[in-house]
Amino acid sequence: MSQSTPQELVERALDASSADGQVAFVVESSEANLRWASNSLTTNGAMRSRQVVVVSFVDGGTGTATGTVARTGSPDIAELVAASEQAARDAGPAEDAMPLISEAPEGSGAWDDEAAGTSIGVFADFAPALGEAFGEARGRDELLFGFAEHSMATTYLGSSTGLRLRHDQPTGRVELNGKSSDLTRSVWAGVGTRDFTDVSVADLAAEVRQRMAWSQRRVELPAGRYETLLPPSTVSDLMIYAYWTMEARDADEGRNVYAKAGGGNRIGDRLAQLPLTLRSDPYAKGLETAPFQVVGSSSGTASVFDNGMATPAVDWIRDGVLTNLIRPRAWALKQTAPPTAAVGNLLLEDPNATASQAEMIAGTGRGLLLTTLWYIREVDPQTLLLTGLTRDGVFLVEDGEVTGAVNNFRFNESPVDLLGRVTQASRTERTLPREWNDWFTRAAMPTLRVPDFNMSSVSPAS
Repeated sequence: MSQSTPQELVERALDASSADGQVAFVVESSEANLRWASNSLTTNGAMRSRQVVVVSFVDGGTGTATGTVARTGSPDIAELVAASEQAARDAGPAEDAMPLISEAPEGSGAWDDEAAGTSIGVFADFAPALGEAFGEARGRDELLFGFAEHSMATTYLGSSTGLRLRHDQPTGRVELNGKSSDLTRSVWAGVGTRDFTDVSVADLAAEVRQRMAWSQRRVELPAGRYETLLPPSTVSDLMIYAYWTMEARDADEGRNVYAKAGGGNRIGDRLAQLPLTLRSDPYAKGLETAPFQVVGSSSGTASVFDNGMATPAVDWIRDGVLTNLIRPRAWALKQTAPPTAAVGNLLLEDPNATASQAEMIAGTGRGLLLTTLWYIREVDPQTLLLTGLTRDGVFLVEDGEVTGAVNNFRFNESPVDLLGRVTQASRTERTLPREWNDWFTRAAMPTLRVPDFNMSSVSPAS
């Protein structure tokens, strides 16, 4: 690792610039992990990495062009800046061009502080508790598989307009799979965390143990529409996809599910009959994330010109009504609408909800309880129809009790359409998405009751 500090690299990049503007940022990362299989730890490790990114802005007379070049490790800063400026000169005018951000947002961190880090010591209490869970699983002739990861990424962002911003982002997750010794039954539980001090291995193992007990009886069911309870993890996977597609420009131009028939977007339309609120907040307890944007390349949801833009709390859906869409500054200016930045967490809440998931199960006459969804893919962007598979436990609920596990299904559902059909929500709790947790871990969701979830076909997947 270079002796240069991240701050020094940013300053050297800015000093080397001959462009009309520049944003440079360094992400200093450390990670620790544990992996286990068949009730035994298999690997553990710790690593460090550094990424240096330079975004140059060049005014070619017909408009401002941008070029981004990124390197890992300890690059030659002069070469990196020159490559970024050449990339900008080779590019055409950027349609998202705007003046660079010059005012630092609140919560932008202490620039001079050293980068935060993590180490294998983050698992000091977790690992012994995991060993106890291994012993209990052996006693039931069951096997535990899974992994635990913790990372700390410190971002230092500077700009030619004088911004000097810093943010520490801890991210942790645990996935625990339980399997029968003959590998014919499989269940899953997972949790997200910032520092592992709030992770209870005993609670995760108890969840796996309960689901393994439920799965001892097998029931075969045909495809069809079923009353279904979607636990928080499955809800998060569906809502995250709905969030990722909340691009105002796509809606305004008729390309996504948030487009209004006849033109414009659906802001102001009721999407849910329950008073559900879908929101993001960089200061949500346990889900804290960066209060400003760090953007390496422009997209429909973010612009390199918006680096350093504040990302305040925002309601996407409020009381069941679509309230906001993601809108970079350039598109906001064209539409004479307020700019709205994406935030790195997501929460869904019903302010009137009082039931727990257990109480919702007890109130079910006959229906399904899902565990997780996976291999989710978009079928139709106009309706946001998604398809995917169930995995690691679909359970039958009869007369308020779980009576067995059923076969897996392929599903076809739109999360936006599903919101309009939800009849009950539980209290919201922090959760770990199963499908998307490589990219998005900070979520809090309720269990949702859907009277007619579409299991479109039986899946042979286990």
